[in-house]
Amino acid sequence: MLGDRSGNEPILLEEISRRWRLLREAGPVQYDEERDQWQVFDHEGVAAVLADPVTFSSELSALAPTQEDFETFRQGNFVGMDPPEHRSLRTLVSQAFTPRVVAGLEPRIEALCGRLLDDVADHDRFDLVDALAYPLPIIVIAELLGVPPEDHRLFQEWAAVLFGGDQLGEAPDMADLAKALEAIAPTVRAMNGYVLDHIRHRRAHPGDDLTSRLIAAEVDGVRLADEQMVGFVALLLVAGHVTTTALLGNAVVAFDRSPGTDAALRADPGLLPPAIEEVLRWLPPFPELGRRVTRPVVLGGRELPAETMLTVHLGSANRDPSRFESPETFDVARRTNPHLTFGHGIHFCFGAPLARMEARIALRMLQDRFRSLVVPRYEDVTYQNPAVLLGVRRLPVEVVRT
Repeated sequence: MLGDRSGNEPILLEEISRRWRLLREAGPVQYDEERDQWQVFDHEGVAAVLADPVTFSSELSALAPTQEDFETFRQGNFVGMDPPEHRSLRTLVSQAFTPRVVAGLEPRIEALCGRLLDDVADHDRFDLVDALAYPLPIIVIAELLGVPPEDHRLFQEWAAVLFGGDQLGEAPDMADLAKALEAIAPTVRAMNGYVLDHIRHRRAHPGDDLTSRLIAAEVDGVRLADEQMVGFVALLLVAGHVTTTALLGNAVVAFDRSPGTDAALRADPGLLPPAIEEVLRWLPPFPELGRRVTRPVVLGGRELPAETMLTVHLGSANRDPSRFESPETFDVARRTNPHLTFGHGIHFCFGAPLARMEARIALRMLQDRFRSLVVPRYEDVTYQNPAVLLGVRRLPVEVVRT
């Protein structure tokens, strides 16, 4: 599958690795005057912030720019909520999005991977993102929610606008974010409207899908309102699929850059799950998270005032030498890997099991289909804006079939 060659190193990834190292070496907690916010770089500090939603709030509306269409999205987006609202909504959603539901998707994911790879069966070269990494998670989530096939393309278009980062530089400040929100507001408005119509249709015509189960979910006599479901459904449709897209692309890049990885995975298929965890550690799709400091607190020896913005750097924390042995080495056989890519505490990523399963199935099938898969020219690889999403937009690969 993923050839034993180092090839040309992707310059963007080298720069990101160097930046994370320099930031961490400057001190675990630093104040960024240009962006007017505190930043945390070490594993202990990042984990402490994520584990304390009382002191470090996910509700950022008091500090971050707001926009009317995003307020509709926020109603059911529990990623941006604190307890008790977060607990109530997540409990309701958990009734519909159960481990059994996720496990039951495995045969369908395998069938979809097979069909998508059949489409490039006679190609010696293809773009892995276009052929597999984009369409697979979009189709899986859209089918899960009962969205008709003819509308699947909409989610790819929306995600390209929301996570492309074309309106932002690599270190945006609040003014940049406000401009970006206005620029993408029409996309959010269209997405909100579509999702609300879909929910209302499913309420009138329930089926065997996640949207219908969300409508029926109930805790202590309380059910989700249609407007609350918009945020969660939109989050799952858009953010859920871009995470898997980035994970698959990042895995191919990381394996290609690491001589011997392909041979190791072929010799021991049991290494694939820890290899996926190492990709998540090495290249987290969302390398930064924002929090609001709610009270004066000392963190990393620095005094943080209340009502200030805080950014935790997952990418830097995932390579903290105090927590990881040889952190700058990509090691698919790494035994201890407490990476923070999917978060920590109450906001641990809801879709992590699905993303891991999709990656495991897709990477295994790539290895089964192809005797080798390499990235021939990194000059042809294009990347997302790392300030928004760490992943590839285009990933041309060269294959040799088994």
